[in-house]
Amino acid sequence: MQDELDYGPLKELIGTWHGDRGMDIAPEPDGAEENPYFETITFTAVGDVTNAESQLLAAVHYTQVVQRKSNGEVFHHETGYWLWDAERNTVMQSFTIPRGLAVLAAGTWNGERDDEGRILIDVIARLGDEEWGIIQSPFMRDNARTGEFSHHVRVGGDRLFYQETTWVDIYDHLFEHTDTNELVRRT
Repeated sequence: MQDELDYGPLKELIGTWHGDRGMDIAPEPDGAEENPYFETITFTAVGDVTNAESQLLAAVHYTQVVQRKSNGEVFHHETGYWLWDAERNTVMQSFTIPRGLAVLAAGTWNGERDDEGRILIDVIARLGDEEWGIIQSPFMRDNARTGEFSHHVRVGGDRLFYQETTWVDIYDHLFEHTDTNELVRRT
């Protein structure tokens, strides 16, 4: 039964979240561009997934829609899954974005919480990593190669904070592209 499934640290994510304190620091040919944004992230419990009749995962589907504060334009749309493997204490995030990029990131979770009792989740993926990696289209590989992705989440009660860092080789240099936001659960 879905209600009895162990969602581990993902249980706190389930719901609809809104945040208007976002800051995107993105690469530009002449340096960096700062884009204040607002967003909605919806996390929906899917239930369990069994792999090869031996691995049980709890799955949470999510959709993230990010809009510029300056004009309301959607500039990032992401969909994917957060997965919890309780037996291995592993959290996974798998997602795609409509730029020809897919990521499977993971990390170990052993009950880590911050001083305020919020759950801490950290996942990472690297280009070429055989376990937790990044796949990208030939165009992205040749023009905006993603080498590493990390995602840090703090969640508890009705507050969610995240920081994502993506290392991108673009415009003839390596760029640390970051996104941060604090969101409030609405439902």
